[in-house]
Amino acid sequence: MAGTPDCAVARIEALLPQTQCTRCGYAGCQPYAAAIAAGEAQINQCPPGGSETIRALGALLGRDFLPLNPANGVESAARVAWIDETRCIGCARCLPPCPVDAIVGAAKFMHTVLADRCTGCELCIAPCPVDCIEMHPALGQTANQPALNRARYESHTLRIAQRADLRQRELDAKKAGARRTLPAGS
Repeated sequence: MAGTPDCAVARIEALLPQTQCTRCGYAGCQPYAAAIAAGEAQINQCPPGGSETIRALGALLGRDFLPLNPANGVESAARVAWIDETRCIGCARCLPPCPVDAIVGAAKFMHTVLADRCTGCELCIAPCPVDCIEMHPALGQTANQPALNRARYESHTLRIAQRADLRQRELDAKKAGARRTLPAGS
């Protein structure tokens, strides 16, 4: 594939579904795209993209079609998370792993999934201590919206980075204030 390495990664990433599910073995769609571009990963590791994405990647890269690697999961219709609100204890453990902020709620309050935002990544399931999260078929417009998924993921990532930066500045200010208030010779 001609072009710069960054261009190759961007073109590969544009073909991925942007679910950020990590089932490919990478931390998200962009790292997986970079691994494909570098020849470190096969084109058949994306269960949400399935055979359609594998064919598109093969065409882009001039590679033969490979069936989806079963070690990465199985191809299925688009799905979204659903929380059984009668069983939800409001522990908030499902909130941090959601890469697109599709789950709303607060500690000690019931949570719910915004189905039109959910990418079906399933990352919220494992941390739930009461198994109240299930996957249901995605309806209509919730399926296959990679550009919107990516924008939401980038917004989520930016918000997390800004929050971490703010926390660090607050800690630095506390430390600086503590040093000023220490008596001489301490």
